[in-house]
Amino acid sequence: MGDKLKWPGIILVVLLVLALSFSGGALFLLQKERKKSMDLQEELEDTQTRQKIAESKLQEAQNLISTLQIKLEEAKLKIDNLSRELGQEKSAKEEALAKIEQLKTDLEQQKDLRQNLEKKLTQAEKDVQVLQGQLREMESRKQELEAKLNTLEAQGQQQGVELGKIVVAPEGKIPEVKTEVSDKEKLEGKILVVNKDYNFVVINLGSKDRVALGDIFSVFHGHQYIGDVRIEKIHDSMSAAGFMSDEMKAKIVEGDRVLRKTK
Repeated sequence: MGDKLKWPGIILVVLLVLALSFSGGALFLLQKERKKSMDLQEELEDTQTRQKIAESKLQEAQNLISTLQIKLEEAKLKIDNLSRELGQEKSAKEEALAKIEQLKTDLEQQKDLRQNLEKKLTQAEKDVQVLQGQLREMESRKQELEAKLNTLEAQGQQQGVELGKIVVAPEGKIPEVKTEVSDKEKLEGKILVVNKDYNFVVINLGSKDRVALGDIFSVFHGHQYIGDVRIEKIHDSMSAAGFMSDEMKAKIVEGDRVLRKTK
């Protein structure tokens, strides 16, 4: 009977010990879970705080991105404007370079033209000097001719011959000889003066010899026929006659014989 009462007590103690052990373990586990839960809560709160900070930074980043996008669009517009301006400047530069090249070409042409003009001017100055020399020579010959004519007139006056006024044919018109001349009235004289610059000669026949304006005289050097001269001016005792051909200018000399042609 006593043993029967002892085993239930032991069993009860064992159960109580087991219960206490389970209770202690459960309490320990509960405390551990509670601590873990608290750690998780703190970690969650920290994570939420970090998330809020990250969201704030994300919003700031989005705002910055929007601002940068606006600035990027503005920069693109500026780049487009600068590109257009650069293209316009490039076109203007090319046009300016083309104008410069054209101006260089024109300048070279002007230089060549100026050099040609300078050469022509130099040649013209030389020609003027030559012509001035020829003019001085012609003036000198004219003075010699006038002196010779004065001498001839003085000789005519000394011989009792009075010189009348010079009869000059109208310019561009040589009158025809109205006086008929027979073969017996052929006039023969000689050349007193030769002026090759002005293409005329002076012969020793005049109005007293019935020489008329327009009379034609043949010129002979010895027995050689040289050419013809036409009467253009008349004194009483001498006349001036112009060359009728250029070839005779090199052949005619003072003292050559002249013979009036008859119709």
